[in-house]
Amino acid sequence: MTTLDAITLSVIQAGLQQVCDEMDLTFSRAAFSPVIAEANDRSDGIYSAQDGSLIAQGIGGLPVFVGVMQYSTRTLIEMIRDGKAVPPEPGDIYIVNDPYLGGTHLMDVRFAKPVWRNGRIFCWLSNTGHWPDIGGAVPGGFSASATSVEQEGLRLPPVKLYKKGVMDPEIHAIIASNIRVADQRIGDIKAQAAALMVGQDRLYELLDRYGDKTVTDAIAELRRRAAEQMRARIAEMPDGVYRSKAFVDSDGVVDQPLTIALAIEKHGETLTFDFAGSSPPCAGPMNSVLATTLSSVYLAIRHIFPDVPLSAGAFEPLVVNRPEGTFLDAHYPRPVSGCAAEVSQRIAEAVFAAMVQALPDQVTAAPAGSSGNFALGGHDPARGRDFVMYQISGGGYGGSATADGLSNGCSTIGISKSPPVEVMEQAFPVLYRHYALHEGSGGAGRHRGGFGLAYEIELLRGAARASFVMDHGRTGPLGALGGENGGVNQVRVIRNGKEHVPPHLSKEQDIPLVAGDRVQVKTPGGGGYGDPRKRERALVAHDIAMGYYDLAEAEARFGPL
Repeated sequence: MTTLDAITLSVIQAGLQQVCDEMDLTFSRAAFSPVIAEANDRSDGIYSAQDGSLIAQGIGGLPVFVGVMQYSTRTLIEMIRDGKAVPPEPGDIYIVNDPYLGGTHLMDVRFAKPVWRNGRIFCWLSNTGHWPDIGGAVPGGFSASATSVEQEGLRLPPVKLYKKGVMDPEIHAIIASNIRVADQRIGDIKAQAAALMVGQDRLYELLDRYGDKTVTDAIAELRRRAAEQMRARIAEMPDGVYRSKAFVDSDGVVDQPLTIALAIEKHGETLTFDFAGSSPPCAGPMNSVLATTLSSVYLAIRHIFPDVPLSAGAFEPLVVNRPEGTFLDAHYPRPVSGCAAEVSQRIAEAVFAAMVQALPDQVTAAPAGSSGNFALGGHDPARGRDFVMYQISGGGYGGSATADGLSNGCSTIGISKSPPVEVMEQAFPVLYRHYALHEGSGGAGRHRGGFGLAYEIELLRGAARASFVMDHGRTGPLGALGGENGGVNQVRVIRNGKEHVPPHLSKEQDIPLVAGDRVQVKTPGGGGYGDPRKRERALVAHDIAMGYYDLAEAEARFGPL
């Protein structure tokens, strides 16, 4: 390959990153749905024309989509080669949300666009956006008691939504006829497509400036260096086998915990992840498809080694044994609505719990590990139209060797954030009566966990149905090295003045609400790190002064002042 000087390599690396960042920005700025426009539940990236491997991803995109879009793009390429998908032409954009074809849950809809150069495909651009509704049994798609994927919504194989740059009206009509509030989805669809078109324009500018071969050589060199840097980080760890367990409260159907059993073997410059011993496939929607399981491992390691450049090369030293026969390798028709936002975070939690044994100064206790999926759908009589509202929530981060955990941080799997209260109140017939920290929820430790979020929403008018697919309602996020677990997720529904707690604690669907009914949610705090009695007394006193704990709670957790 051509020898590249360090400056040119660095500029091309930044240029590829900028292409992805501009796609992210375009997608969010143009989208109609608050979950994309405000919460940034989306991601954009560049992928290899040969095998779909990751070249670059936007820094503002959800980390869980790092592996997912790589595998969905790879699957699309393979289906085209095998004659199972229609071959691409310039201007085409494919749409797909099938979880079993390298995806997550049905609400994460992926677009893929080939970038043509001199008569051949130079690379693929792909993005994912969380649509507020994809049809199915309940508004929002989070069917807590689904027993098959058909109950969760519309499942799309790779089809061309745009053909030669023009949206196919028949494909769009099929989609619109199967989802709620379809007239609003056209804005998200056009935003998602526009992001890819902007990415193509910016990529052409980079290629025109440096030439196709130079950029191709730079991509190969960046991948090689990412693999080299990841191997160097792994080599610093002691050889050995590190084991952990994490638990999902229930699958939403059978009220029993699901176990994630993990053994990480570190040998030389390689980490091998083995989930043998995890629970078998479950009846409810807490199954994880393989692409999500792999991506969960990658994002957890990305949290631990954030300085390693993000490309397919960073994954090369990570070997994940396929968890066949477990709920972490779901096949059709297993329901999967909880895989992307909940099971993925339990997988990451298991990785953290194992890796903290080898790298106690680098790895934190477990974060909140729940996206707080709350969907509300109904009819707004004042506006004369239906609505589907999706609320995503933050939680506490785990304590570390050097500091307390962050309070109300975004979920482990992404940088998506709660949409502003003011935006939600303008868009939907709701009032936020309370929005504050979930005080006392941080796990005790030498460095305590951060605090979760507490909010209360009132339905102002009309009738609606509420659904929850959350987790950590039974046990809180794991503490590390003697630290206590974080506080649990709490869900309460106040209907006609009477309090209702979901039988599965933080999972239930189709709860009918009328004007005046309220929903109360308290998200988990992060796990504590180290012996709580070794926490500096001044820090305990500060927590009391701030109202995080009262005196009795503080002394019970951290010892006498």
